[in-house]
Amino acid sequence: MGALDGITVVTLEHAIAAPFCTRQLADHGARVVKIERPGVGDFARAYDARVAGLASHFVWTNRSKESLTLDLKHAQAPQVLARLLDRADVLVQNLAPGAAARLGLSYEALAPRHPGLIVCDISGYGSDGPYRDKKAYDLLIQSESGFLSVTGTPGEMAKAGCSIADIAAGMYAYSNILAALIERGRTGRGKRIDVSMLESMVEWMGFPMYYAFDGAAPPPRAGAAHATIYPYGPFPTGDGKTVMLGLQNEREWQVFCAKVLGRPDLANDDRFSANPLRVEHRDALRAIIVERFATLDAAQLVALLEDAQIANAQVNGMAEVWAHPQLKARGRWTEVATPAGAVPALLPPGLTEARMAPIPALGEHSEAVLAELGYDAAQIAQLRHDGVI
Repeated sequence: MGALDGITVVTLEHAIAAPFCTRQLADHGARVVKIERPGVGDFARAYDARVAGLASHFVWTNRSKESLTLDLKHAQAPQVLARLLDRADVLVQNLAPGAAARLGLSYEALAPRHPGLIVCDISGYGSDGPYRDKKAYDLLIQSESGFLSVTGTPGEMAKAGCSIADIAAGMYAYSNILAALIERGRTGRGKRIDVSMLESMVEWMGFPMYYAFDGAAPPPRAGAAHATIYPYGPFPTGDGKTVMLGLQNEREWQVFCAKVLGRPDLANDDRFSANPLRVEHRDALRAIIVERFATLDAAQLVALLEDAQIANAQVNGMAEVWAHPQLKARGRWTEVATPAGAVPALLPPGLTEARMAPIPALGEHSEAVLAELGYDAAQIAQLRHDGVI
């Protein structure tokens, strides 16, 4: 039994933010009924075909769910939804701005009949304000939140390599739903949760925002290096590889000079004796570091860094992450079933056991869910004939 065993979540979701949120709930044992458009389903199903013919985003965010196809605009859909919500603890939706409210699925419309229902709305900009109706996608929110302004190289901005704005919104929705369930346990009342991708990303931008407080210059774009701490970033080695390292304080700087660079004199060099000075003179310091590292291969450099207790890391690609020895040693990999066969899946962080049920085919659970709601076989067949499911 997971921590959320007995909790039922109905979700009107697509893309990443809401599916990622509800997958976390499913991981902990919640029953998640995913409502999808008949015939096509969640459009993330068609993003690519990289996982044995299935979409990589969909495989990542949709395990342990039940897929119910339902045309939300059909005249008979409200009755199906009403029966579902009679049994639900949580409703999650990230439909187009205003769509859920037009369908009668706002918290205000549902609360009189479902006073214990928690309704979580996930959107790009929130339910009010001048941007409430503006379309929002991950890259657009990375831009709007200021993330792109501090990410990339001095000459060119760069987006994050994964859907960071969607992930941020999904995780805040997840944590707020958990808190709302605890609150409901005390009060017996549900509530509305309004999570925006913009606010989620701006929260994550706290450091660069405060760094630029009161009109100060923002952190410069520094590629894979740290913008305001040096040395902290990737450095080439003599065998053509790259090692990432990071210093956090002056004690580590002293040790780095003595044990790694073999230049204890540099520790008190007027150009490098404090972090702000090292940042100011980073080009000169980088030249010294690169010259020293050119005499070492990556393994030798890592050995020196480890001996000096200087933080370091490999610059891994996806193949190296799949085979990472630390994940293997900690038993973090398991398998999850899909319509195309079993695929490896990472156990959720923090859990040694989790619900890792299959990724559903489109509409796989429609008949079973409807039968549970009281529809008989003839009624279900009629719903399918009428295009409701």
